[in-house]
Amino acid sequence: MIDREQVLHIARLARLRLDDQEVERMAAELSGILEHVEAIGELDLEGVEPTTHVVALENVLRADVPAPSLDRERALAGAPDSASGSFRVPSPQA
Repeated sequence: MIDREQVLHIARLARLRLDDQEVERMAAELSGILEHVEAIGELDLEGVEPTTHVVALENVLRADVPAPSLDRERALAGAPDSASGSFRVPSPQA
């Protein structure tokens, strides 16, 4: 299916350098892939729903529900240094 010239063209587009042995191997592998795609294309998929996964996925995260946040005093209670209701951090070295 895929010949040497097609492999070289694809390799050039992908900016790949292939030696002769790799070109032959890629021709065989790409041909095999296309044969599988053709076989899948021949399947009767009438009534089969499209899916993105073969098994159902379930979200394990909690629901995103608004809730009250920490008040400023409680948030700053553990700070090593605070001033004017904000965290104080060392200034960056110049």
